[in-house]
Amino acid sequence: MELKEQAPVTTLARKLGTPAHVSGLAIRLGRSSGAVDRLPEWLLKVAVVRGASHYQRDFDPSLPPDNPAISDEEIGIALCLGQHPYNLDNLRAAAQLLSFPRVDADKLCRLAVRERCEPVLLHIAAVAERFAPTLEPWACLRRHLPPRPVQRTEALPHWTRLVSHTGVTARGGPPKTDWLCRHE
Repeated sequence: MELKEQAPVTTLARKLGTPAHVSGLAIRLGRSSGAVDRLPEWLLKVAVVRGASHYQRDFDPSLPPDNPAISDEEIGIALCLGQHPYNLDNLRAAAQLLSFPRVDADKLCRLAVRERCEPVLLHIAAVAERFAPTLEPWACLRRHLPPRPVQRTEALPHWTRLVSHTGVTARGGPPKTDWLCRHE
């Protein structure tokens, strides 16, 4: 019997043209969540449960439940890790989950640097500036998060994927565009 080689999984890091970082956060979250082999799927489920409702879907019921001991900042950063398979919904859910006034911007900056997620968060923060310029933690990240250049940014979400668009309003007004914020 001949074994076929499987194509390598395309990771976010590969799409950005940067080496994948083996994340200590991912290892810790995988162990503490009970979802070691399904961490990206579990992270998305938790983000939705915590308020990233735009990405609601039916999740596999065998996924472990949320672990409240894990902070929103850790969930958001873990969704943006370069080692995960490329999935724009993870990045968009992270943006919505983290668009909340109680998110600790300083902690988010520290985690982003440690886990090498600065390009993703700065991209989201730049888009947020256009639609919600004073919204935290994005305003703080634009001021304090040091940039880490990557070879390619076209793999990051287009601005239209981080906002909600309305059609023409009932009174014939122009369409409205709102930043997707977390719902509780």
